[in-house]
Amino acid sequence: MSWFYRRVVRPALFSQPPEQIHEWTLHALGWLSRHPLLCDAVSTLHQPPALPVSLFGLSFPNPVGLAAGMDKGADAVPAWAALGFGFSELGAVTWLAQPGNPPPRVFRAIAEEAIVNRMGFNNAGAEALAARLASLRSSGRWPAHPVGINLGKSKLTPLDQAARDYAKSFQVLWPHADFFVVNVSSPNTPNLRQLQDRTALDEILAALQEVNDELGRAPAGLSRATNPAARRPVLIKVAPDLSFEALDDVLVLAETRELSGIVATNTTVARPTSAHPEIQAVYAESGGLSGRPLARRSTEVIRHLYRQTRGSLPVIGVGGIFNAEDAWEKVAAGASLLQIYTGLVFEGPGLPRAIVRGLSQRLQHHGFTCLQEAVGCLATERKACPSR
Repeated sequence: MSWFYRRVVRPALFSQPPEQIHEWTLHALGWLSRHPLLCDAVSTLHQPPALPVSLFGLSFPNPVGLAAGMDKGADAVPAWAALGFGFSELGAVTWLAQPGNPPPRVFRAIAEEAIVNRMGFNNAGAEALAARLASLRSSGRWPAHPVGINLGKSKLTPLDQAARDYAKSFQVLWPHADFFVVNVSSPNTPNLRQLQDRTALDEILAALQEVNDELGRAPAGLSRATNPAARRPVLIKVAPDLSFEALDDVLVLAETRELSGIVATNTTVARPTSAHPEIQAVYAESGGLSGRPLARRSTEVIRHLYRQTRGSLPVIGVGGIFNAEDAWEKVAAGASLLQIYTGLVFEGPGLPRAIVRGLSQRLQHHGFTCLQEAVGCLATERKACPSR
């Protein structure tokens, strides 16, 4: 299936503009999502072996999730589960509806398996997403895996009002998701990354957790799975371009504001060198770079976060995952869960199943009984992967 996709399907898709193909794909998956019998048939073909992970009080059937940006408007939520994903992250969504940046705004560097995008948080707004998710749940088509939402800042909202902007989205979407990710690291909204500053970020996180406390009062010891009113796990997505010192500031806030984890990483504004004129032209475009060139730096960030917290704060690893070997590298560096985006574009719908199968084989080879035992096994000199 993967060979067929790479040799036959992908060349046909890549002959068309990237954003147009994205829209066509979501339209097709949305149609699939409205037909449960077809979803079941797709699931039969793509469902990976069980590799459960328990985290944030949630149960993930496997550690491979859909990264934010692929399904901003919850157009294909049931389809992601049918394709074998262990969880999905929707969005980014902002409080105000916005069209995003003018096209063209997505560019492929095919030879280097990379994408540059400057979408700019195009979405219909938090209230529209809440209505769509409520309708989906009432229809009985809600997926059997955790669903998260990525929260961004509205472009028109001034930086000094960012905390209120995020909190309003969080409040209206709170009943409709299992976890939330605060996105202050996208390079495609003007000045957004300034919110990674310790003071600004602390204000945003404090506002979100205040809403969380108000809406999620629950008896001690009850998880989201056993009590729908429990506080939602809140994570933050960091940029790969942050220094280790800046990442340490984020970790301090993560402890202070009781964050459940970190997503590492977002796209990068850095560019590798290339002698190929077409690749150089793509890299010259403004926006965030994802794919193969991001893999090494995202792993470095994951490893640093794991070392600094000694594994006490879960990390979702994302950036340059194209196969099971890439996924294993992230897990061994300290990632408890994984997300894919660009790898899915280049490798096709069979990628989640291939990664989970490959991870299961590596766990068996190294003598681990579950994924959590392998997390961070190559992050420090004190902990090493066992071998048979």
